[in-house]
Amino acid sequence: MTNFDAVLLSYDEPMADALYSRLQRTLGGSVKRLHGVHGMRRAYRLCAEVVDREQFLLADGDFAIAADFDVAAVEPLDEGVSMRVWQAINPVNGLAYGYGGLKLIRRSALREMGQAVDVLAALPGRIEFAQQVAGITRFNQSPFHAWKAGFRECAMLARGSEYGMADDGSRQRVEAWANSRNGEFAPYAAAGAREGVAFAREFARTSGQFDHLNDPTWLRARFAAAHGDQAVAG
Repeated sequence: MTNFDAVLLSYDEPMADALYSRLQRTLGGSVKRLHGVHGMRRAYRLCAEVVDREQFLLADGDFAIAADFDVAAVEPLDEGVSMRVWQAINPVNGLAYGYGGLKLIRRSALREMGQAVDVLAALPGRIEFAQQVAGITRFNQSPFHAWKAGFRECAMLARGSEYGMADDGSRQRVEAWANSRNGEFAPYAAAGAREGVAFAREFARTSGQFDHLNDPTWLRARFAAAHGDQAVAG
């Protein structure tokens, strides 16, 4: 039994129900779920309203937690730390970093969240990055979802990491995404990565354009225009 509340935040991920059950089995107790909320910033803020404790575990709807993740060993956040992010394995390129990883987060930080395209980069206070892998980010559940992951992540990396990562690190990750070739729908993740970089080069300094990265309707339309409407609805 975990000493923290837990929430799975899903939108339209085809495997969300199964991954929610997996999270419940691994963490034990009651894991709450918030589903289908339009607007990423609004969805994260609403997570703060469905929990009963200040610190809680937050998983995206495409996160497959490792069966051996030891939640009893999770230490609370120190004073001044707003979030801890565990690594997740990327199934199409083998990277392991915070993208799509499990989070321990303060609800008060979510309520005070500022403005950033990568929404959780706008939390007040420090962010910790754990070296432990907590699971797999199963974003490659359809052509659209794989493409969207590559497009969003590489557009943000190409523009400049909002977590303060060095440019060399960003370039290495973009290169890995653009050469994705493992797992289901890897070519769509690679195409999304390349198109995300091109989008960043064109619109990195254009006010308002980058907010489209958090608009699922705009993303789906852009995917369909480039690749045909092969998106799989959740």
